[in-house]
Amino acid sequence: MSSVSRQPKLDPSQAAAVFNELYGLEPSGMESLPGERDQNFLVHLQNNRRFVFKVCNPSEPHAFLAAQVKALERLKSLDFVPQTLLTEGGERVASLSLDNNEYVFRTVGFLPGTPLANLRRPSPSLLADLGQKLAQMDQALHGFDDPVLHRDFDWNLLNGLRVVRDHAHQISDQTTQALVVRLAERIGRSLDVRRTELRLATIHNDANDHNIIVSDTRDTHGERFVAGLIDFGDLARSYLVGELAVAIAYIACRRPDPLNAACELVAAYHRVLPLEEVEVASLFELVLLRLCVSVCMSARQQLERPDDLYLSISQEPIRRTLPLLSELNPGFVEARLRAACEMQPNAKSINIVRWISSQEGQFRPVMGTRLDEHNCEVVDLSVASCRSEAFADKNDSEAAALARRAPIETNKRFVIGRYDERRLIYTSVRFDHPCDRDAVVGETAERRTVHLGIDLFAPAGSDVFAPIAGEVYASEYRNHDQDYGGVVILRHITPDGDSFYTLYGHLSRGSVDGWSIGESVSAGESLGRLGTSDENGGWAPHLHLQVITDLLGLDGDFPGVSAASEGSVWTAFSPNPVGLAGIEGSLQAQCQAAKFNDALGNRQQHVAASLSTAYRTPLHLVRGCMQYLFDTDGRCYLDAYNNVPHVGHCHPRVIAAAHRQMKTLNTNTRYLHQLLSEYARRVTDTMPEELEVCFFVNSASEANELAIRLARNATGRRGIVVQEAAYHGHTTSLIDISPYKHDGPGGTGTPNWVYKVPLPDRFRGKFRADDAGQLYGEDAAALIQQFSQQEYPPAAFIAETLPSVGGQIVPPPEYFAIVYDAIRCAGGIAIADEVQTGFGRLGTNFWAFEDYGVTPDIVVMGKPMGNGHPIAAVVTTRDIADAFNNGMEFFSTFGGNTVSCAVGLAVLDVLTDEDLQCRALETGHVLRAGFRALAAEFPLIGDVRGSGLFWGLELVRDPEILEPAGVEATLIANRMRDQGVLIGTDGPLHNVLKIRPPMPFNKENAEHLVACLGHVLQMEF
Repeated sequence: MSSVSRQPKLDPSQAAAVFNELYGLEPSGMESLPGERDQNFLVHLQNNRRFVFKVCNPSEPHAFLAAQVKALERLKSLDFVPQTLLTEGGERVASLSLDNNEYVFRTVGFLPGTPLANLRRPSPSLLADLGQKLAQMDQALHGFDDPVLHRDFDWNLLNGLRVVRDHAHQISDQTTQALVVRLAERIGRSLDVRRTELRLATIHNDANDHNIIVSDTRDTHGERFVAGLIDFGDLARSYLVGELAVAIAYIACRRPDPLNAACELVAAYHRVLPLEEVEVASLFELVLLRLCVSVCMSARQQLERPDDLYLSISQEPIRRTLPLLSELNPGFVEARLRAACEMQPNAKSINIVRWISSQEGQFRPVMGTRLDEHNCEVVDLSVASCRSEAFADKNDSEAAALARRAPIETNKRFVIGRYDERRLIYTSVRFDHPCDRDAVVGETAERRTVHLGIDLFAPAGSDVFAPIAGEVYASEYRNHDQDYGGVVILRHITPDGDSFYTLYGHLSRGSVDGWSIGESVSAGESLGRLGTSDENGGWAPHLHLQVITDLLGLDGDFPGVSAASEGSVWTAFSPNPVGLAGIEGSLQAQCQAAKFNDALGNRQQHVAASLSTAYRTPLHLVRGCMQYLFDTDGRCYLDAYNNVPHVGHCHPRVIAAAHRQMKTLNTNTRYLHQLLSEYARRVTDTMPEELEVCFFVNSASEANELAIRLARNATGRRGIVVQEAAYHGHTTSLIDISPYKHDGPGGTGTPNWVYKVPLPDRFRGKFRADDAGQLYGEDAAALIQQFSQQEYPPAAFIAETLPSVGGQIVPPPEYFAIVYDAIRCAGGIAIADEVQTGFGRLGTNFWAFEDYGVTPDIVVMGKPMGNGHPIAAVVTTRDIADAFNNGMEFFSTFGGNTVSCAVGLAVLDVLTDEDLQCRALETGHVLRAGFRALAAEFPLIGDVRGSGLFWGLELVRDPEILEPAGVEATLIANRMRDQGVLIGTDGPLHNVLKIRPPMPFNKENAEHLVACLGHVLQMEF
């Protein structure tokens, strides 16, 4: 009889009585827990302590139970391993007779949390934590052994092939049975040559997703972590790397990208407990073996206990995942795992690269002549290159196609495109990267961008020659858009017997017709000629030359371009072909792109730490185009965060205006120039007629400083009234009037001339009903009256019309009319800070204050008016401006310079010509509907507020008490970044998701943003 069939069957009341007798503790409750062999109960005590009471399977040798207890004792320093509770008699394992049956009992501490199996998808951070803790556990168990751990145990991978051999016939599904048998044969062949080299150790041996307990709490980044590793019932002496194999086997069933998940787990494990190369080489086969064993064991056990659902709990995911894993190329998987361990991904490549290097100068010229600086130049086709502009614009595919076909202008005979270069030029769906099947895909999904060969641009019809003798492995014509056209692959063998391949792409159609597979090719023999754009996949005529050390069974489909996330692996299979091509080293035909760690290190060394970066993993950006940003790897990000590039990143009309004026004249406002007066007229034309005088400066902080000066000068007063949590700039005076800063970390508190009124927040504030606007207004008015009696009566009330840093707040309609009236009655003036909300962002009006039917005395604007160019402005009434003309000259050295005015005019023209305000309103309707639908599904979203392209989603853990979900907001922003969508967080409690995209952001972008946000919420909450 199997151990499964002999599982004890005590009822909860019996178990409670036994527990009380053994431990002298009276349970307040007993819950049955699942188990394969033992019977388990969760014990609740009066003091909220909890334990797991285990009624051991009678077939379990007492010596094995003792070994488990010894192992737990050895692991007692690890807080994620349960500790044994001693009986009143000091025993770790106790025996007791019940109903003439002898039972064995033991108890361990209960580790609170959620089984990993209950998570929709374990995050990379969680997998890294798991890998680290598995390694820590295996380190602590190092040297621990006991004869009983060498028992003949079906779940020990040492016995895995025997289990499959004995039980595969019991698998009812014939397709699965055939797959398991076939895989076992493959695994057996692989292990036969490595088995004796694999380290043996005592391991937990059952880190499946039901035995991994994940914390219910989150760390400061919003990440969950491994809180417990339970159930040491499968403890065994086995392959050390089997610990990882078991964990990966079940994680692979929970992640739609199993190989990425495996790499995350392995990398973290290896950093703590380094793996040997033979262990990495065997790991994937052991993962498959564990899954095969699981299928076989489940089939056997279900025959014994057909009604026990626990026995089949993991089988459906395994049956779904095993075929997918079996299709992965073992060589590529090993390379990925080696890369995760920072090993050379493809060991075979080392010898081939060494041999090619030793033969440098001996190869025949691939283009018929040696390539050097006299007849060649190297072209930059990287993401940051000016040649990538056409490919960054997602709205103009025709321009991209023309740019791809256009010959590169040069006075040299040849142009070289670099190896290992990240490019945007590949826009066809053929370059989509097979990605996470469960993730939101689309315009921000990772694409293939890393060039794995070199390009040699030359006129169509130019001859191409074999640099080395070989035989034809493949010759075909592939004229899909952005494919190779004519392509020939040659196979070569080094003197040491290592085979490798060279690929020649973009040949003419006629070049490939005459070759036969297996045909010998001599060094220097003509392979064909370069094809025209019409026959080479739509490219400027050129040769793509690539070295391949292992075709991985892909043959002609071996990629010439890889995803950056796998770049180190694919470049190991396709090493630099420069030496083979006969390119002189001084030409730098390998791309030397800036590395992320170098950029981050240089910044940390030379830039003040108080200047923070966004996101847990900072973005290394090199290009922007309208509502999109691109990093060094060519990853596209949908920008839903940056309001500064108001009409779009690098808008061509704005760039053209700046360039045109910069090469004509760039000077200050002491001289007459039509651009200054024209721009002032255009700005004031958008305002109520009372606001007719402009001051131009260089930044919003400078503009707000000037607004305060104007107010104080006009009123003769010093005090300033602000809203709670307000932010108006970074200068000393503006920090003084910014509670968000002076009441926060490093702040010195509110100066005695600054007065605060409540933020008109209808969600979290003290007034939330329909009359909130009236009540907030009256409350502020009463406070302003009180402030007027202080030592420094208020000169002005300054507020963002929609407070952004305050949490994307939308004040109630009546609010500003009451407060503006109150400040004026008190002798002060009203200042509207429209830096964040002006220029049509809300969609409803050009200026946010217009939504409230009020006219400020001063309006401040900044960042967006220059689309990122340093320009800002203050617009005010004639009376206030005249009062400021008191003999002290106002001069901002380059405020209102001719280039700034040209840029500002271009921004206004684009806003009008492209009808961006109307687009903002329409897109805002899509966002509102999407956000509200998500809020109805996920209680975490407590409030949705905003208009046009200005939105805030306030997150709360409890909708009743409104407990702020700050770490959750941080987590979501980082997960959205991983999805390729940029949003931010804000608010005094840091729990508001902030969405303020550039104005070209359209309905399709809005739908993508909402879909990505929904995906993140579903995966995490």
